[in-house]
Amino acid sequence: MTKLCIFDLDGTLINSLYDLADAMNYALKKNGFETHDREKYRYMVGNGISVLADRAMVVPEGTDSDIKNRILADFSEYYNEHNTDLTLPYDGIPEMLDELEKRNIRFCVLSNKPDIFTKQIVNDLFPGKKFAEVMGKRDEFPRKPDPTSVFAILKELDVKAEDCLYIGDSNIDMQTAANAGITSIGVSWGFRPVSELKESGAAFIANKPQDIVEIAC
Repeated sequence: MTKLCIFDLDGTLINSLYDLADAMNYALKKNGFETHDREKYRYMVGNGISVLADRAMVVPEGTDSDIKNRILADFSEYYNEHNTDLTLPYDGIPEMLDELEKRNIRFCVLSNKPDIFTKQIVNDLFPGKKFAEVMGKRDEFPRKPDPTSVFAILKELDVKAEDCLYIGDSNIDMQTAANAGITSIGVSWGFRPVSELKESGAAFIANKPQDIVEIAC
């Protein structure tokens, strides 16, 4: 039986698309850049805030090279105050986590979102849930799909890769699992289509949160 489930955050446990989109659009508009429809951010998010800025910016020739740093600062300032305005757990996620706990399966979060925001949002949206670890992007680890952060979690929690599941909603998550030698579950309710998950090597597809419990057991 599985001993640990590692969850991606955005698009997996929580629907955060509109708050991410609104924060980036705020930063873009403030700095004179074109904004984007919220739904277009489905294919921009997933690789961390720096890459999100790269994807969202349309940079005219001669643009100040420091503009990206200003956009990142403005994004962070806005997102710090508004990261749960519209963001909520997907239906069935809190109950699924409770069921894992009842079955003595530990669970944690690993996100490319900055560590400070990852911890803040998990604390706000999942009060009382006993996460074994909550880790966002930290300076000492490369971002996913590099498996270094996964290995750090496995070492800290003393769990072998073969006793772990990795659950996410994008090709980045499926690649992370493969790079770490961990069985992957792609979730169909997230930001990316099931076809992307299957093409990226998802071992299982969960169509509802309870499927994760059944696969883990």
